[in-house]
Amino acid sequence: MTKRKLQRFAELNTLKNIIQPEKEDLLYDNFFYKGRWAEAFFGNNNPIVIELGCGKGEYTIGLAQKYPDINFIGVDVKGDRLWRGGKTALEKNLRNVAFLRIQIESIEFFFRKDEVTEIWITFPDPQPNKPKTKKRLTSPQFIGRYQKILKHNGIIHLKTDSIPLFEYTLDVIREGNHTLLFSTKNLYDLKLNDDILSIKTYYEQMFIEKGYQICYLKFKLY
Repeated sequence: MTKRKLQRFAELNTLKNIIQPEKEDLLYDNFFYKGRWAEAFFGNNNPIVIELGCGKGEYTIGLAQKYPDINFIGVDVKGDRLWRGGKTALEKNLRNVAFLRIQIESIEFFFRKDEVTEIWITFPDPQPNKPKTKKRLTSPQFIGRYQKILKHNGIIHLKTDSIPLFEYTLDVIREGNHTLLFSTKNLYDLKLNDDILSIKTYYEQMFIEKGYQICYLKFKLY
């Protein structure tokens, strides 16, 4: 590990907007903020929106800037990436942003039923090999986890440069009797007047510059 990474990992513990749960939180299902993120962490009663696989937090931060009356939580396991997101949020004085360092597979241990209003999945690993289907963040296995934390009529968004993942997710939605609200294989050709979709991560901008199409869909769970 480089000296720079070591310094960032050391600083993670000092950033108040980055939560790093202990193993006991998962083992005993007693995470302090579970079911009370809004009041106990953010000090309000505003809705909770999470971004899964948030990386450096560009999307989480972009949403938080546009919607100060919503609480946003970026979820990732990479400490050095979360360090950047946490630092940026503090530099911008964003009090409606937090980052949670966990494996997404354990998401239901950190939020209660009906605690989350929306979920954003932005440019996840498409896991192209068939044996890894269960690891896709839009697989039925992960959808089952989201059902344990998402409010009734809560929305899930997916942005990806992977057409196979996009089509796979459409199949999951159809086979699970979920409600598809919108989908497109070429988001920016539509020139939609939607400022949420105008937020671009570092990798998204890189994909666009390389000529990749950006796919987007949103749906409600059955």
